[in-house]
Amino acid sequence: MVASVSIERRAQVIVMGNEKGGSGKSTAAMHVIVGLLRDGYRVGAIDLDARQATLSGYLAARAAFAERSSVALPQPRFAAVHRSERDSRAEAEAEETARFGDALAGLAQDCDIVVIDCPGADTFLSRLGHARADTLITPINDSFVDFAMLAKVDPERHDVVHPSIYSEMVWEARKRRFARDRGRIDWIVMRNRLGASEARNKRDVGATLEVLAKRIGFRTVKGFGERVIFRELYLQGLTLMDVREAGLGIQLGMSHVAARAEVRALIGAIRKAPPQLALVPPAA
Repeated sequence: MVASVSIERRAQVIVMGNEKGGSGKSTAAMHVIVGLLRDGYRVGAIDLDARQATLSGYLAARAAFAERSSVALPQPRFAAVHRSERDSRAEAEAEETARFGDALAGLAQDCDIVVIDCPGADTFLSRLGHARADTLITPINDSFVDFAMLAKVDPERHDVVHPSIYSEMVWEARKRRFARDRGRIDWIVMRNRLGASEARNKRDVGATLEVLAKRIGFRTVKGFGERVIFRELYLQGLTLMDVREAGLGIQLGMSHVAARAEVRALIGAIRKAPPQLALVPPAA
């Protein structure tokens, strides 16, 4: 008789986080989720911004499209965590801690990877999510306007003056993570919505980012270009990896091919174990 033996392994946690909206965080989260699903991972997703519900709405639209079109699209397991309505700060934080812990524990039982989409603001739930990250991905628009989220920059020389409040929050999250289980957070800053113009600005932002990366400890990756197709697919809950299967009749041009390559490069930059498989020992 052949018995299956499963590997017991903690789910890897990928957190999408920053404190500024409009950087494409939820779009990046959705493409990472679907890309990992198509790579064979069992994926869970948590929306910590249940009031704004961008990721929640994206996944709901995806499920509706699959049902309406009779297309078998890969879906993650999903949980939305709502903020507490309690008046006492201590009680509210205790309630949010319990809600988040329950959601993460529930998904981690059956998932290889859990992707957490944080609010674009400094909230207690966001700090909880950051402190549980194995990988933190921070998308920023490729300009010094968004760079201010990471650090204050000298306007003349573009030197880094000091890290920002968000960078300090990540540092605190790293300390909490290490104190809990000796784990380390791999921080990736994703240069998003790269345009073809403003070559000098891109060069200056890139050079300053590399200086800051060495100072506070993150990696940089090229993110997604500014492409209309991302906004078009969002309405139907789809990603670039779904276009052929969904039967939308979209002709994939060079821009779409480049966009898919950007998504694959981001997923490839995440340090992750192979998908969890069941080991079957040879028969006696």
